[in-house]
Amino acid sequence: MSNRAFESELMRRLDEVEGQGLSRALRRVGTPQGTTIEIDGRNCLNFSSNDYLGLASEPSLKEAAVRAIERFGAGSGASRLISGSLAPHFELEETLASFKGTEAALTFSSGYLAALGAICALAGKQDMVILDKLVHASIVDATRLSGAKLRVFAHNDLNDLEGILNWAADKLQTPNSKSQGPRVLIVTESVFSMDGDQAPLRELVELKDRYGAWLMVDEAHATGILGDNRRGLAEKLGVEDRVEIQMGTLGKAFGAAGGYIAGSRTLIDYLINRSRSFIFSTAPAPAAAAAATAGVRFVQSDAGRERVETLWKRVNQLASGAQPASSAILPLIIGDERRTVEVATTLREQGIFIPAIRYPSVARGAARLRITVNARHTREHIDQLRNALEKLGLMRGVTQHKPSGDSIESTSGLGAIKR
Repeated sequence: MSNRAFESELMRRLDEVEGQGLSRALRRVGTPQGTTIEIDGRNCLNFSSNDYLGLASEPSLKEAAVRAIERFGAGSGASRLISGSLAPHFELEETLASFKGTEAALTFSSGYLAALGAICALAGKQDMVILDKLVHASIVDATRLSGAKLRVFAHNDLNDLEGILNWAADKLQTPNSKSQGPRVLIVTESVFSMDGDQAPLRELVELKDRYGAWLMVDEAHATGILGDNRRGLAEKLGVEDRVEIQMGTLGKAFGAAGGYIAGSRTLIDYLINRSRSFIFSTAPAPAAAAAATAGVRFVQSDAGRERVETLWKRVNQLASGAQPASSAILPLIIGDERRTVEVATTLREQGIFIPAIRYPSVARGAARLRITVNARHTREHIDQLRNALEKLGLMRGVTQHKPSGDSIESTSGLGAIKR
């Protein structure tokens, strides 16, 4: 195929995307992350970031990054198993393990790579991975790549999950201490990224124990803001020590970048030896590791506790529901993709940035504004957003609600696979 034919084919595909109202483009942000950011030269109130505690620009994190650059340089130079395993990486993992109350932790360059590395190392062709329908795309991709049998249960539907576990118990050889038979791994998020609702972790733990399965929980949107010690939903519900694999990210409440797996020393040693996204990646920049360590320590501090309390005050000020909000994610479902883009554009023209979330991030026809609140937002910021939404007749739609999207079905057609 000539270059001209190649370009022509790509243009045809882009035209299809445009015709579906799904075209996207990168926006240039000219300021640090914060409650206000400059987008394409215009200052806007920022209700799009996962920087829940406002730590991305926190002085202690920036100072830690600068010190790490001065001592260890800009890059790590190699993968961790060659010569790139620097002191800041060990310090971060020790800090994370202490924070999460686990024996050990392992960090990755991103949450996506953490999911990929863990699932592909733990599950193979003889095994089964069972996913909640609304799990993050990284978990779906990791399961596909692992080659394991993939099954999907209806979002937070324990009866559906138990039906699949029953079926698996009949179809798969039950492993015992003397054999290496098939394993079943259940994977869920604790707080779901597009809807902001919570998984029934207590009940999931009971089910996986009853059927001898393993459980992996992605705490990306819960770590740092839920639980007495801010360790996440598993801590809040008292089931931390019954979850085999705890996953999280460093680029949300911790204000830095990267992903991690926390668990037993045996689990982490196994991943060091078998996780391909860890083994074959250049180690994260020392500045990123040092900043993340400072972020974890901030969350553990009294200042961190106060910042979390402020966050929940702002979230509930916006949600104004009968029940306290369950996350800092407040989805406003509009449905039609083009209409959602129009609303986002109108808000941006008024100085409020909330991007339109469309397929494949959510199901077709379930487009939304995904509002995220930051502890640094003021009461005036929240009031400005409320007033803008009320003028558009949309404020009544801002709520914690039953999810209407299905990220797996919309992106891969796998939502219909049961048993």
